[in-house]
Amino acid sequence: MLTSLSIKNYALIESLELTFHRGFSVITGETGAGKSILLGAIGLLVGNRAELSAIREGTSKCVIEGTFDISTYGLKPFFEENELEYDDECIIRRELFAGGKSRAFVNDSPASLTQLKQLGVHLIDIHSQHQNLLLNTESFQLEVLDTLADNQAERQNYKNAFNAFRQAEEALRKAIAEQAKNKADEEYIRYQLQQFDNAQLKEGEAESLEEELQMLSHAEEIKTDLYNLDQLLSGEGMGQVRSLQTCVHTLRSLEKNYPKAIEWTSRMENIYLELKDMSEDIRDAVETVSFNPQRLEEIESRLDLIYSLQQKFHTQNIDELLQIEADYRKKIESLDKGDEKIEELSQILEKGKILLEKEAGALSSSRRKAAALVEANIVGQLRELGMPNIRFEVCIASRPAPEQSGMDAVAFRFSANKSSSLQDIADVASGGEISRLMLAIKAILAQARQLPTIIFDEIDTGISGNIANKMGEIMQEMSSDERQIISITHLPQIASKGTTHYLVSKTETDEGTVTSISELSLDERIHEIASMMSGAKLTEAAINNAKVLLGIHS
Repeated sequence: MLTSLSIKNYALIESLELTFHRGFSVITGETGAGKSILLGAIGLLVGNRAELSAIREGTSKCVIEGTFDISTYGLKPFFEENELEYDDECIIRRELFAGGKSRAFVNDSPASLTQLKQLGVHLIDIHSQHQNLLLNTESFQLEVLDTLADNQAERQNYKNAFNAFRQAEEALRKAIAEQAKNKADEEYIRYQLQQFDNAQLKEGEAESLEEELQMLSHAEEIKTDLYNLDQLLSGEGMGQVRSLQTCVHTLRSLEKNYPKAIEWTSRMENIYLELKDMSEDIRDAVETVSFNPQRLEEIESRLDLIYSLQQKFHTQNIDELLQIEADYRKKIESLDKGDEKIEELSQILEKGKILLEKEAGALSSSRRKAAALVEANIVGQLRELGMPNIRFEVCIASRPAPEQSGMDAVAFRFSANKSSSLQDIADVASGGEISRLMLAIKAILAQARQLPTIIFDEIDTGISGNIANKMGEIMQEMSSDERQIISITHLPQIASKGTTHYLVSKTETDEGTVTSISELSLDERIHEIASMMSGAKLTEAAINNAKVLLGIHS
């Protein structure tokens, strides 16, 4: 329940502190006094987007703060889930800055507009005049029906089945499209794979072949250099190996008389053995290196094939070619198994369709059961609101294809007269009839949703007299059971039904127009209701009529 509202520098409001009460409250005031400003401020608290023009002219910051008693709403899980501080008294604050920035807080914790909207759904239902247009939309009519059907479980089950069905549909569509593309490309892919099969590429093959090609291309030069090395190391005469061997013998003789030579002997032996091994390797290499024109031609031909494939497929190395080959093989494998996959997905889709139809049937059944309840309740309410010959029907037809909301097409059909046929509300209902119908629907929804606070903005448009009196009584009834109803009205019959009465007025000051709102005393209420009946000139008769409406007996 909204318990207090503080507004600073919002539109025509300079500063305002207002306390709200349980039960039925009414707000009145002359046209243009600023009743819509109050709604705009409350709307900001529940996540509506702010306009820069909302900041009072000449100021840099606007602050709107509302306090709500949420002790019985069971909202603690929402606060925990959104990492907001919880308290039975919830304070929501919006701050707007002239530079265009906006901030929101819930119990002094920063909050996003999305969080405000989600929280606001549990706090207030604001019914503005433009909402009457919603009555003509199928989505709103379906929402009314579902709310009264209390079919959250059925809707969730259907939603899950619908999403699974759509996913299965999409998976099958993609599989069919992929299979069709693969089949269209099959000849091309198999041709390319044949080239890879013929090539029999191996990882690292090009580098190895290039190294061998380099050696074969310079075989004679390499053989000559190896032979010369062999001669230098172990040739006849004083080859380096033999010289080192002599050095080792000399050092061994020296170490008998010169102990320091022992270390040198060890080091020289290591050098000798290493050079001896190297000399033998070089001698063996001399024998293995030879010019082989046939092998050279084979290597050049193999490398030409590899390079041509790299050029054709725009790759830099064999690894990239092997990846392309793997991709082609995957496509062929997918093609070979594609029909099997399509059949499998078709079966999944068929099972999904059966489940969807089952859940759609359960959802539709819940709606059809609720339809009779909706019809009876609305007809009963509208007869009390001066429509004795009202006929109202909830038509439910099957859709040709499933949709997110189900497989039901819902339409509210209406006739105010016995002689008129039932037609869609948008085609036959007048403004006053729409207002009464919407109030009847809101009264039913209020019970079903357990909404704590409902604000009506001139829902009495197009009505007067005894009908207005009855509308006030309905709103009074709605405010029982701890519900808070606030009605912005221009009719004295409705204004008189409120347990609390607020007056919106505006005054001209040196700084400009200022809107103010005040809670009226009993005498002030009598004066205001009398003014609503008689206009600017207040008469004794109007005052007496106001007292009658308020149930005051002289």
